[in-house]
Amino acid sequence: MTSAAVPEPSAPRRRGRPGHDQATVLRTAVDLFNRRGYDATSMGDLAKELGLTKAAIYHHVDGKEQLLSAALNDALDELEAVVEEAIRDEGTNAHERLRSVVRRSVEVLMAHQPSVTLLLRVRGNSEVEVAALARRRRLDDQLAELVSEAAREGSLRADIPPRLVSRLLFGMVNSLVEWYHSEGSYDPATVAGAVTSLAFEGLTDRPAQRP
Repeated sequence: MTSAAVPEPSAPRRRGRPGHDQATVLRTAVDLFNRRGYDATSMGDLAKELGLTKAAIYHHVDGKEQLLSAALNDALDELEAVVEEAIRDEGTNAHERLRSVVRRSVEVLMAHQPSVTLLLRVRGNSEVEVAALARRRRLDDQLAELVSEAAREGSLRADIPPRLVSRLLFGMVNSLVEWYHSEGSYDPATVAGAVTSLAFEGLTDRPAQRP
């Protein structure tokens, strides 16, 4: 009597198909979420957009929430890295670190515009969105503290609440998602420089000296 053949271990689940890897699926999903809204977009919609079956989509990802989480992480990870680096830099004054945060935040937004656009639209309707909003609030807190530090060292005016300054700065940066296009008239360096200059020097050619 011959012994039964031992089956070979099954191959690991393959993540990705030619022409439709996870990056393509994510990029397409973010575009749909921004155009239709996350809640209004189904996995069937995504499959149709990619020209695949729903079963093929699940070959790449576990579900819609995983795509949302990946997109929000794409935006938040970069923004957090910018702010954390500024906080850790003890060899530069707070004013220069704050300027760097503003400039680099603009650069992050333009490099990750679809993901940042989606981040700015979340409203806390799921655990993933609640976690993303908590991370955004932490960024606001960190930037407000950097504003306070700059005011204490005398490089920024101290008559405006730091948290209000923080929201105004990020508000100006975030407004870029409404009109900036990579194929437009302004390159990223020009936009980043203009936003930073407006935030810290204003529009006047020679800012008036305060007493």
